[in-house]
Amino acid sequence: MTLDRPHRRWNPLRQEWILVSPHRAARPWLGAAEKAPPPNRPKYDSGCYLCPGNTRANGMQNPNYTELFVFENDFAALLPPDQSALELPSAPFIKAEAADGICRVVCFSPRHDLTLTDLSATAIESVINCWTQQYSELSRRPDIAHTMIFENKGAIMGCSNPHPHGQIWATSYIPDIPLRSARAQADYVQAHGRDLLGDYLDWELRAAERIVCANSEWVAVVPFWAMWPFEVTLLPRRGARHSGELHPEQVAAWSELLQQLLIRYDNLFDCSFPYSMGLYQAPSDGQSWLGFRLHQVFFPPLLRSASVKKFIAGFELCAEPQRDLLPEQAAARLREVSAVGRKIS
Repeated sequence: MTLDRPHRRWNPLRQEWILVSPHRAARPWLGAAEKAPPPNRPKYDSGCYLCPGNTRANGMQNPNYTELFVFENDFAALLPPDQSALELPSAPFIKAEAADGICRVVCFSPRHDLTLTDLSATAIESVINCWTQQYSELSRRPDIAHTMIFENKGAIMGCSNPHPHGQIWATSYIPDIPLRSARAQADYVQAHGRDLLGDYLDWELRAAERIVCANSEWVAVVPFWAMWPFEVTLLPRRGARHSGELHPEQVAAWSELLQQLLIRYDNLFDCSFPYSMGLYQAPSDGQSWLGFRLHQVFFPPLLRSASVKKFIAGFELCAEPQRDLLPEQAAARLREVSAVGRKIS
C-alpha cells in the first residue's frame, strides 16, 4: 500500500478508524475564511471578566492576582449532587443518569494580552504544577471519577474570552472518550505486559518521521492516526499515570517542550494558533488502571492558513473521521518552522 492513495488508519485509543485522503490536499478552496483576531490586546482590559480586580458576571470580584488564579466556573456545565431523582418516560430505549461534578477556571496569567505560548518555560511549569494540584485534590474526592483539564484557545474554537485561561471539569463518571482510551490501555497491558503508549512511542522514535520535537523526557508527535491537520500528542518517555507521579525534572522538561511546540504552532501560519488541548490522566474511580500513560493532546483546526480551517461535517459527522494532509507531512512542516517566539515586553 502506498500512502499517497486513500487508506484508513486505526486509532487504538479511541477504538475507531480514520479515512486518510492525501490526494485531496491540493483541492481548490472557495469556502469560508476565518477572520484574524485583533493583532494587539491591552495588558489589562477593564471589561474582561478574568482580569485582576474586575467584577465577573455573577457579581464576584477577582482578587488582584499576580500569577495564577483558579475559581469555580460561574456558568458550570456540571453541578454538585442533587438528591432529587430524574423523572423520565419509561421505554426500553430511554436511559439517563445523574451527571454531577465540579467545573473550574484556571487563569494562566494576569495579563490580558498574553497566551500560554507567550509565557516563559518557568511560568508554564507553574501552570503544570497547578494542573497537578487540582487533579490531586479533585481525584481524591469520593464523588469524582474523572478529571479533565483542557484549554480552548481562540474564538474559532469557541473560546468566549481571550484572556489566557483553561478549564477543569471533574465528573462523577468517566466520559466516553477517556473511558475508551483507559480500557484500551488496560486491555493492551493485560495482553502484552507492556503499556500501549510506551510501545507506540518506541515505534514512533524508531520511525522518526512523525516526531515534531523532543527532549530527554518528552516527545511531541503527530500521531499516526491523527484526525486534525496539525494534531500533536505529547508523551513522557517514562511512564506515569498522572502528573503527580512525575519527577521534578520531568515537569521542567514538559514545560520546555510544551513551550517549543506552542511557538512552532504560532510560527506555522504567523498567527496566534487556535487549538483545543486536553490532558489525559488516569481516572479516579477506584480502579488501578494499570498500563495508563499520561498524555497531552492538541487539536488545532487550521488547515492551510490562518484563515482556512478544517470542518467536521458530512461524511465525518455521519460515517467516520477523515483527513487530507498526511500526518507525516504535517510533522515535517512543524519541524521546519522556527521554535523562537516573539519578544514580550
